Amino acid sequence: MARGRAPGFENQRDEILRNAARLFANQGYPGTSMNAVAEACAVSKPTLYHYVRDKHELLMQICETHVQWLETLVTEVQAQAREQNLAPEALLRRLIARFVQAYGEAQNEHRVLTEDVKFLNDEDRARLLEIERRVVAAFADAVAALRPELSAAKLHKPLTMLLFGMINWTFTWLKPDGDLSYEAVAPMVADLFFGGISAVKA
Repeated sequence: MARGRAPGFENQRDEILRNAARLFANQGYPGTSMNAVAEACAVSKPTLYHYVRDKHELLMQICETHVQWLETLVTEVQAQAREQNLAPEALLRRLIARFVQAYGEAQNEHRVLTEDVKFLNDEDRARLLEIERRVVAAFADAVAALRPELSAAKLHKPLTMLLFGMINWTFTWLKPDGDLSYEAVAPMVADLFFGGISAVKA
C-alpha cells in the first residue's frame, strides 16, 4: 500500500517551487544547481528530491503550476461573468485586469515560463502549450463576442495575440517599486486595446 503524503506536503512543495522560480528567473535555469535550490529552501538535498525527481521536473512543475493557475483565473472570471451577466466588454476588461495583476504577483514564474520553457522536452512543452491554447481561446472568444464581425473575418485570434503581446512582457519593464503599479497599468492596457492611444486616460 502506497504511503500517503505527510501533512504540509503541498505547502512545502509550493515553497520549493517559489524559491526555485526566483533562482531560475534571476540566474537562469542552466546556471542554477539543485544544491542552490536546496539551500534557498533551507532543506537538505535528499529532502528536495523527495518533492521532485530532478531539475527538469522542477522546471516543469513551475511552468505547469503557473499556466494551470492562469487557466483557473479564466474559469473564475467566466463564472463571474455568467453570474453577473457581464457585457462582452466588461468580461474582456476583467480578464485583462486579472492577467496583468497575475503577472505582477508571479513575475518569477512568468519569466521562467517565457524564457526557460525551451529547456523542457517536446512532450512537456506540448502539455504546456495545450493549456496555453485554452487560455488564448478564452480571450479570443471574448474578443469575438465583443466584435462578431471580426470573428467572421478571422481577425479575433490575431487581435488576441496582439493583446497578449502587450501584457506578456510587462514584467521586463514594470518594476514593483516603480511609479506605476500593475493595478494601474491593467486599465491602461484595456483602454489601449479597445480604443488606441486616444482612449488612454491620464
